[in-house]
Amino acid sequence: MGRANVCLKRCYYGAITLIAILSGLMLAATLFSHGHLHNHDEIEIMIPSIYSLYGICIITLILVFLGVYGASKKKKWALIVFVVGMILGSLVLIAVGIGGLARRSQEDENLKVHYLEMLPLSNASQSNIDALRFLQTELQCCGLDQGYLDWGYNIPESCLCTNKSTNPCVAAPANSSIFELKVDERHVLIYKEPCLPYMVAHVMVFLDTTMGILLGVILLWVLSVVLGIVLLCQMSKKEDVPVVVYSQQAKAGNYSPLANIVEHT
Repeated sequence: MGRANVCLKRCYYGAITLIAILSGLMLAATLFSHGHLHNHDEIEIMIPSIYSLYGICIITLILVFLGVYGASKKKKWALIVFVVGMILGSLVLIAVGIGGLARRSQEDENLKVHYLEMLPLSNASQSNIDALRFLQTELQCCGLDQGYLDWGYNIPESCLCTNKSTNPCVAAPANSSIFELKVDERHVLIYKEPCLPYMVAHVMVFLDTTMGILLGVILLWVLSVVLGIVLLCQMSKKEDVPVVVYSQQAKAGNYSPLANIVEHT
């Protein structure tokens, strides 16, 4: 069995160590999310995804353990299992990435349809209204589609502009509940733009970031596969053993001077 290059082994150990760290962090995040959403109604919908993440993280950690064991103990079967497993995992991630890119163009419209189903806001559930009020404060917007008009008479205080507001503001209509906050003939300013474009933009940024992270993970997995294959090839080579050649010229008499020197001393 051949001896692997030291630099190659260091690169290989570095790649699979990084994979192990990422898998451990993902497993911890999945455990935290599972515990956080345990008492929520949405947990039933997210259970398949959570269990899938559990499986991916645990299988990856097992493959990394086999990869380290195979490289350190020179066990080719462990390295082969690692390489084959990582190849299959890379193919799954590539399929997920391609599917995500294909659905990205439709996700914009799906999000708009989903949020517009909340209209009219007078009939929206309390949980949706609370979430929208929080988003109005964070995103500096008001309403969903037509701005403050979506709220009708009852415009919430989360639509009020503050001194730190960067988005455009307009005067609140006189026939609204928020107009009662008027002080000293000053106009009550509320956010002009609706929240739907900001919400969709934030979701799309999140999806693009996720796709970028997924691409980085795929490249890291492919790198570990390439390094594992090269390591297997080096381990499969036979070591060069120096050939011992017998020579008739190597006689005992050739070493007699050395023996004489020892005797004289």
